[in-house]
Amino acid sequence: MNLTEAGLLLAAGLAAGTVNAVAGGGSLITFPALIAIGVPPVPANVSNSVAVCPGYLASVVGSRADLPGRRNVVRLLPAAVLGAVAGCVLLLATPARAFELVVPFLVLGATTVLAFQTRLRRLVGHPRDLSPRRRTLALQTMVALGAVYGGYFGAALGVMLVAGLALVLDESLARVSALKNLLSAVVGLTTVSVFAVFGPVNWAAVAVVAPATIVGGYLGARLVRRLPPTVLKAVIVVFGTAIGLVLLHRALTA
Repeated sequence: MNLTEAGLLLAAGLAAGTVNAVAGGGSLITFPALIAIGVPPVPANVSNSVAVCPGYLASVVGSRADLPGRRNVVRLLPAAVLGAVAGCVLLLATPARAFELVVPFLVLGATTVLAFQTRLRRLVGHPRDLSPRRRTLALQTMVALGAVYGGYFGAALGVMLVAGLALVLDESLARVSALKNLLSAVVGLTTVSVFAVFGPVNWAAVAVVAPATIVGGYLGARLVRRLPPTVLKAVIVVFGTAIGLVLLHRALTA
């Protein structure tokens, strides 16, 4: 790796950490950067998952004041870990092509859910109107599905989680985003544990990208706290739509 390639990865890591904290989807910055310096696609995907994890942890630190009740948060962690492990196993054990075709529609669907959150709540019921058991089941299901997606293909994990959590939680978008950061960090740590043992990680690239995602993740989390809810929602929807369209174009032209 020469200085130009290292500089590209540093810039990509900083941008990805910031984007992940605000809206999610930073992997669409770091993944192409890894491909651009010559890392093969599968090692690039695995290395990218490992590299962006520290940025998630920095986002948690930056948004910790907005986290919902800690007891309720702890109950979500097993679903996040188990879902992430399932996603990792899926990535390592099955061909990626079919899932590549599904991913763009998952991202676009999640973005649509967030964009029309108020109308959808009228159909499925507002979280405060659901029974505690139904609300808990819906929340655990959203976390588990998001974690499976994150373990397999982490790009736009933040968009997926925010869309699902905002639909079943009666919390401000800033608090939902803080929970998204924590769950993303748990999914990230799980994927690091699995891929470090079983995955083809390019550790040199990780060593360059990871520190940059820490700085970007912390700065992005602080930025979220200053954005009005309507602006934050618009940013996530616009970015999620762009990610979905990019992934769709990539899948159809591959």
